[in-house]
Amino acid sequence: MHGGLQIQIEQSKAALEAIGVNVEFLRWWDDAQSGDIIHFFGRPGLNYVNSSHKKGIKIVMLQLLTGLGSRAGWARHLQKVVMNFSKKISPNVIGGYLAWDSYRLADACIANTALEKYLMTDMFGAPPEKVHVVPNGVEDIFFNSPPVERGPWLVCTATITERKRVLELAQAAVQAQTPVWIVGKAYSESDAYARRFEEFAQLHPKFVRYEGAINDRKRMAEVYRSARGFVLLSTKETRSLSSEEAAACECPLLLSDLPWARSVFQAQASYCPVTGSAGQIAPVLRNFYENAPALPRPPKPKSWIEVARQFHSVYEQVLTNP
Repeated sequence: MHGGLQIQIEQSKAALEAIGVNVEFLRWWDDAQSGDIIHFFGRPGLNYVNSSHKKGIKIVMLQLLTGLGSRAGWARHLQKVVMNFSKKISPNVIGGYLAWDSYRLADACIANTALEKYLMTDMFGAPPEKVHVVPNGVEDIFFNSPPVERGPWLVCTATITERKRVLELAQAAVQAQTPVWIVGKAYSESDAYARRFEEFAQLHPKFVRYEGAINDRKRMAEVYRSARGFVLLSTKETRSLSSEEAAACECPLLLSDLPWARSVFQAQASYCPVTGSAGQIAPVLRNFYENAPALPRPPKPKSWIEVARQFHSVYEQVLTNP
């Protein structure tokens, strides 16, 4: 599906190639394909890891712990208790089916944030020395876009789905009389949530602007540069690529008050409680809108080339280890 993970995979490959690493997408049907390392985006099964090791291929896994990283501390503790109990009852069946041991058996794990590194070690038993924190990157076009006069619209770049809360954002914008431009598309044209959002946007064009997705990256950079601020009120998130693209364009940020956002942007962003109530979002949105011109600009993110160099360093360590 379209979204941040697709961009992460494609840009990682392109940046690695740009620094001289030979990269191919894995052809799982081709037993003649050669390689030193499989960089797996997700959690590979135990058979996958073991088969790769038998062929002399190292495994570097990068999994986005979106749901786990967004849960409250008490909920994660409860999950850990359940996991440990399950492993005691049926260690091979439960651990193997859910591939929890992949974190321990992989040659290296990539975490997008320090929180994710902690979760990989604490929840799944990954050896701390094997877990490397590597952030997302941002394309050069966002760094190089020229400053322009900022307009009246707040911008939200997100897939039109419940997790991103774009309908609730639109409803709050109308209540707060704050103009919001939402850029994105649904996973499916038949999605009921997306239809409700589109119908609401059509009823309130004064405060909700929606024209679908923008695939032209130069145009997207121009949108961030001209926006009064950037808003993303997801209920769950790992590390938002769109927020870092906006940060590269020096756009003030309003984000859901989730651990990833606090760890990445700290005091250089504004935060909204995680709630589905448009009435609770509205005053926060209005306050952000009024103060956006004077708010501090977010920290500059990494480029994809800088991220690729960090990946390359991890690969070198993996290939050096027996």
